[in-house]
Amino acid sequence: MSFLQAAGRLGGILALIALLIVLVKKIIALVGFIMFAVKALIVIAFIGLLLLIVITYLSTRRNRRREAEEI
Repeated sequence: MSFLQAAGRLGGILALIALLIVLVKKIIALVGFIMFAVKALIVIAFIGLLLLIVITYLSTRRNRRREAEEI
């Protein structure tokens, strides 16, 4: 009977260790996904900033041409 109790306790400890390992793997995967999402947001923000700069440059250039034609 004591053998079954010892095996039960050992099995419970092994099950807890296995659950902790799975939890750590899931946390690592979650952190990896969050890092990817942050990198994607940075790239999207950078592309948006470049587009804003190009649009501003082109509109300023167009306005200067209009002013030059009016003179």
